[in-house]
Amino acid sequence: MAKKSGKTHKIVIVGAGNIGLALSRLLIDEGHDVVLIEKDPKKAKMAFTQLDCLVINDEGNRPEVLREAGVDDADFFISVTDSDELNMISCGLVAEEFHVPVKIARVRNVYYSTSHILQRHSLGINFIVNPDVEAAEDIVRAVKYGAMSDIIVFERGSLQMRKVIINPGSELINRSIRDIRQGFTHEFLVVAIIRDDDYIIPSGNTQIQENDNLYILTTQQAFDRIFEMSGKFRKKIKRIVVVGGGSVGTLVVDNLLKNRIQMMGPFDRIANLIKPEKPRITIIDRDYDRCKYLSQRFSGVSITNADVSEEGVIDEELHPNYDLIITATGNQELNIVTSVYAKRLGIPRAIALVKKKSYCPVCEELGIDVAVSLNNAVINAILKIVRGENVIHVHSLSGDKLEVVEIEVKKDIGVSGQRIRDLDLPEHVLIILVSRGKRNIIPDGNFTIREGDHVIILSDKEAIQKVEEIFVS
Repeated sequence: MAKKSGKTHKIVIVGAGNIGLALSRLLIDEGHDVVLIEKDPKKAKMAFTQLDCLVINDEGNRPEVLREAGVDDADFFISVTDSDELNMISCGLVAEEFHVPVKIARVRNVYYSTSHILQRHSLGINFIVNPDVEAAEDIVRAVKYGAMSDIIVFERGSLQMRKVIINPGSELINRSIRDIRQGFTHEFLVVAIIRDDDYIIPSGNTQIQENDNLYILTTQQAFDRIFEMSGKFRKKIKRIVVVGGGSVGTLVVDNLLKNRIQMMGPFDRIANLIKPEKPRITIIDRDYDRCKYLSQRFSGVSITNADVSEEGVIDEELHPNYDLIITATGNQELNIVTSVYAKRLGIPRAIALVKKKSYCPVCEELGIDVAVSLNNAVINAILKIVRGENVIHVHSLSGDKLEVVEIEVKKDIGVSGQRIRDLDLPEHVLIILVSRGKRNIIPDGNFTIREGDHVIILSDKEAIQKVEEIFVS
């Protein structure tokens, strides 16, 4: 069970790759005591120069190294190396030799992460975080809502948050938020505006400018109109091509097929059994043996053995009849290039899988509708665990400057029964939504929080620890 949050934790992290570095930086910025262990001298040196924490250049699965790191006094042990086996063994060793309440392992192998052995915690691992599973869920969620942009959905209610990019020629340019709201039939809230690599918490008088990135909270129906006003029109997605039949691509297709069957009515399901629909999904993969496996696993999916990096293959295999392309190979640069080229060929929507979160803004500038970062999916999942048991979701915005947190108000949290104006919230912290049962409420300062509410909070990174002190049990 996660320890009480809202205070400084001691956290030992093994692995100073992209995930380990980014996670350490975020936790240090929040005031936590971080110790980083990395066996590679170059990576350890880079971490030492970039981070304000103790960096140990040694193996993370040696008891003497773990003692040097002070693991016995740690609240969390997190292993995020590139080796699933090392991450699991390190957590098992810590569970056997030390007294750390929470052990977290990054495990990419789907077989390992779904194993009943690990689910019973027999290796001492409290939480398994699988980047492929997390990223696939993000991709499927984007497809479900039209692959128009990044999307944040909450545990309850029908409201969602999306990023809307104001393209040249949009009818929203040079209009105030108050003016836009007066001529709009649906209620919406502009939560934040990203402008020139900085953020604005807007008021009604704030004017929208070209190239602004707006984070808006409203309903799906309202978003359709908002996207039209920003110069982007919704298209129904019927035919999908997935480039890359590896772990992420397979998980995506598996979930898309399950969602399609679940959304069918009873008569449609019977009709589908009698006369199955023609393939709506195509997978392209360069590995012949993988294609054979995929053809056996997905009987209703078209499988093509081809390498999109070869001259002429993209022109042969991709065509405007597809409504969406999902590029999910292990090469993030290839995913970006293929998505951009596919859009130029006439495919309306594109989702690209990348590793580094820093690539996501590049994808947006190139016209890719949604970019999903493997590393960011893992970091958000780990931050949710570190924050506390009643933290439901964590989402980073604006290059990690802002964070959206969904928190369930438990009985023993002091905020229950208090008005928002009496909570002593820090500057740049805003309660943007409260879900109470089936109701979605955009609250004002006089709103009283109750036990069982799901509170959605927008916070500057520098204020997140104060938010935890107030809201997290």
